[in-house]
Amino acid sequence: MIAIVNYGSGNIQAIANIYGRLGVPFVVATKPNELAGADRVILPGVGAFDQAINELDASGMRQALDTWVLEDQKPILGICVGMQLLAKCSEEGQARGLGWIDAEVRRFDRSTFGQTTQLPHMGWNTVELARTDALFGGVEALQGFYFLHSYHFSCHNPDDVLATTDYGVQFASAVRRQNVYGVQFHPEKSHQNGVQLLKNFARL
Repeated sequence: MIAIVNYGSGNIQAIANIYGRLGVPFVVATKPNELAGADRVILPGVGAFDQAINELDASGMRQALDTWVLEDQKPILGICVGMQLLAKCSEEGQARGLGWIDAEVRRFDRSTFGQTTQLPHMGWNTVELARTDALFGGVEALQGFYFLHSYHFSCHNPDDVLATTDYGVQFASAVRRQNVYGVQFHPEKSHQNGVQLLKNFARL
């Protein structure tokens, strides 16, 4: 069963709808004890880094998720800002991230942009896989995914980068460190590619 963490800062219903159509058991978890019985967790997120991490702290879920990830070693997937929370910190704010991946979140450098490149990075873009991983099984990488963000994930260890995307600069659009996964794009808005990725995560 998949637990979709609802801490007030994520697109919960769209993800739940996809798993409902796929017939994958899920629960929307707002309290730590609602993680019991799940074997995978999705951590969504939209908006600003500090607001999201503060809402996660206020929900009481942070310690439970630390145990889930670091002690129980169960799979977790961060989506959009949920992925950015996996890092140690962000240029967008002052709050401390979850720190499960040795990384920081940086704002796109406008000096690398062409005339038609704007912030936020919004719309469809392709991903280039750095290595084979079951999370992307059956996904058409060149068909791409839907993005909406102005900050990007920057890994200190290149081995943690699962896929990259070009937007004036090559940035990590998917990461993995052991049982911790993150995707910068929105699979719930990415049509068949997104459905396939969420289905893959349910099978890991």
